[in-house]
Amino acid sequence: MIILETIVNSVNKILWDYVLVIGLVGAGVYFSIRLGFPQITRFKEAAKRVFGGLFNKKESKGGSMSSFQALATSIAAQIGTGNVAGVATAITLGGPGAVFWMWVSAFFGMSTIFVEATLAQKYREVDSDGQYVGGPAYYIKNGLGNKKMAAFFAVALIIALGFIGNMVQSNSIADAVSRAFNIPQIAVGIVIAVIAALIFVGGMKRIASFAEKVVPIMAVVYIAGAIVTMIMFRQNIGPTFKAIFVGAFDPQAILGGAAGIGVFQAVRYGVARGLFSNEAGMGSTPNSHAVADVSHPVEQGLPAMIAVFIDTILVCSATALVIIPTGADKLGLAGAAVTQQAFTIAFGPVGQVFLAVCLTFFAFTTVVGWYYFGENNIRFLFKGKKAIHVYQILVLIFIILGSYQKVDFVWNLADMFNGIMVIPNLIALVLLFNETKKMVNDYDYQLSHGEKLHFDYIYEREKRKNQAN
Repeated sequence: MIILETIVNSVNKILWDYVLVIGLVGAGVYFSIRLGFPQITRFKEAAKRVFGGLFNKKESKGGSMSSFQALATSIAAQIGTGNVAGVATAITLGGPGAVFWMWVSAFFGMSTIFVEATLAQKYREVDSDGQYVGGPAYYIKNGLGNKKMAAFFAVALIIALGFIGNMVQSNSIADAVSRAFNIPQIAVGIVIAVIAALIFVGGMKRIASFAEKVVPIMAVVYIAGAIVTMIMFRQNIGPTFKAIFVGAFDPQAILGGAAGIGVFQAVRYGVARGLFSNEAGMGSTPNSHAVADVSHPVEQGLPAMIAVFIDTILVCSATALVIIPTGADKLGLAGAAVTQQAFTIAFGPVGQVFLAVCLTFFAFTTVVGWYYFGENNIRFLFKGKKAIHVYQILVLIFIILGSYQKVDFVWNLADMFNGIMVIPNLIALVLLFNETKKMVNDYDYQLSHGEKLHFDYIYEREKRKNQAN
């Protein structure tokens, strides 16, 4: 185990200290400039599409999700332990300044995920079951014509999210529930697996229905709890923001020399945990955005940006503004226990229960979302339902195993596989950016000329088939 931990830590140092921090932020900056900062200029339109979808109950076509269901499934995957345990880890290891770098990664990540979702829509397919499928594996294969790289990505995603990632989620649920209710962690893991299985067997429609009903409620309840805490500790809010902004560039001015935290650590943990939370550039959420029933690819690219905003700017910030004002980050705790202690400081034993319940919903919805992303890539690699059934069983086993593992090692393992998964996706996003730009120009042209939004998905699929033959 010691040898494995050493290997994992060494790989993470290379990936997260250098390659991905530069790659993810750099790609986000590049996309932002080339697209005219859509996270600012198109934010109003994107928000209108998202919140309008809350009240739009139009049924999607068979084999697809509605735009809002796809968004909800995306947010279900994004809002998870990264928002609770991940933010806490970023603050304890990178200082309050890490929060600033989470915001920076989210700001530029909004452009990245816009590109991801738009490409996923253009290059999606219909499988033998009549179900829409899409995501990075498909735009790598169909856009770049690189089947080997597409297969590599698919395998990496299945391992990173379906297996290791869901270990992280079950680990955090089990830890929080065990602390709040004194229930053995393995028992919690078994219960999670049973409930998850009931949703998995229902396929896309059951997953979409679950996400659109649960996600809005859980996000609002958690943010409301955080707001109450901030009001209770309002005298510390000003110093908290000072610690975040000063700590981003001069951690020693906030933490003192003994802390051993520098700017590098703040950036590294802020960006890493920001990615794990909002998943921009990781190649996960395009798997749900691809199957949205929309008239034009850009129509789903816009809501995808709001998903990152909700995840990081709202929910992650809520966590940070609970932890730092209460001083929970200075008590020597790790992971979700830090956030749980913050709510306990604010509300007493009720706070511990509140966080346990919120974290359970956060992490469980992520389990469902990540399972679906993995299934989408199983469909890419294998034909028939047998492979899906095997995948379902393996996911449930990993959920149970993850519930009682050492938290630090599970997180580090997740970081490694997430990092591996990012690389082929980023390469594809950059190489296919001109296709994104063309679709954005087409979208703007249609709107400016008063045309009804349209995109010939069938023609695109037939053109790719003819080119392949």
